[in-house]
Amino acid sequence: MGAEAAKREPKGEPNVVLDWGPAQFRALLIGPDGEESERIETPQGIQSMVDGDFSGLLARTLTPWRQRRGPLSIVAAGMIGSRNGWLEMPYVPTPASPADLAAAARRLELEGGDTVTFLPGLTHRAARPYPDVMRGEETQLVGFGLGRDMTVVLPGTHAKWARIAGGRIERFQTFVTGEIFATLSRHSFLAKVAARPAVPDRQAFARGLAAARDAQPDAGGLLTRLFSVRTGWLAGKITPGEMVDYLSGLVIGWEFVEAERGGWCRAGDTVAVVGDDDLVDLYRRAAEASGLAVVMGPEDATVRGALAITALV
Repeated sequence: MGAEAAKREPKGEPNVVLDWGPAQFRALLIGPDGEESERIETPQGIQSMVDGDFSGLLARTLTPWRQRRGPLSIVAAGMIGSRNGWLEMPYVPTPASPADLAAAARRLELEGGDTVTFLPGLTHRAARPYPDVMRGEETQLVGFGLGRDMTVVLPGTHAKWARIAGGRIERFQTFVTGEIFATLSRHSFLAKVAARPAVPDRQAFARGLAAARDAQPDAGGLLTRLFSVRTGWLAGKITPGEMVDYLSGLVIGWEFVEAERGGWCRAGDTVAVVGDDDLVDLYRRAAEASGLAVVMGPEDATVRGALAITALV
């Protein structure tokens, strides 16, 4: 690590929360009130790093803040702590509390006086067929709050369903819904026909949800229902402009069907949806179509969680 040294001692309250993922760099400047005051976003994600100079890129990108605030205390969660990131962090096994996550954190001191505290990921070892993992979502869960026993849904490329109980993250399961949607909508037979509307078609999305929830035995499973995007077009029931939103409703709706079958929820339950993008509204609609009551998490759950965990380091 050269001039960088891995340490555990805390050094002041964090004033930057770093969300450095595969395709995007995002840094949030935190004010004295614990709220985001500024942000810097660039397309320089982990996948674009060819020389591994994470510390150099971070120092250059955050120069304006450093000039005003002096040495920065940075907390980093998510994929920057993965095997393909800057520093591979361990996975803490479930059930896990914020203190358990804090105990596995690691801090680097950088040239120029900045420090970066890396937060660990989480693993559910009892998952089948292999242990499940998450990086970043555990921080969102802590930011949402662990004081109420309930199921929490975290939309994303790899959506997570997590169970909170007794002030801990008890278990979770991953659904690769977002990745399946992206692959099919951009690289499959659908991509040659589908037109992406300027405004989301909520009616087409609702029809996709209904198709996912069709309980008739001859409706088949997901592999059969996916082809209905094409056959619906051939039958004149789905227009090219409706195909993308219909597909979105179908795959998200199927995620909820699988979650029900897996015991994560049932009609009449209350679930939380936590996130900070347009997927949150789609998952709220899917939850309500499934007969669930919905609690919406705060958009700044990542910031809240990162600060809460780091306060225990």
